[in-house]
Amino acid sequence: MNDPIVEEVRRHRMEHARSFGGDLKRICEDLRRIQRESRCKVDRRPPKLLPPMERKDRRPNV
Repeated sequence: MNDPIVEEVRRHRMEHARSFGGDLKRICEDLRRIQRESRCKVDRRPPKLLPPMERKDRRPNV
C-alpha cells in the first residue's frame, strides 16, 4: 500500500541526503540548524526504561 504523504516525505528526505552526498554528520548538522532556526519548541522526554530481561540460565531477580 503506497501512501502519497509517506512517499513525499521519503522523496524529500532522499533529496536532502543527496544534497550532502549522504554524509550523515553534515545531514544531522543541517537538520539541527533547521530546527534552531524554526524556533519551534522541541519536547524532549527521557527514554523509557525497560524492565531487565530475565535469562533462563540465571537466577531470577529477587
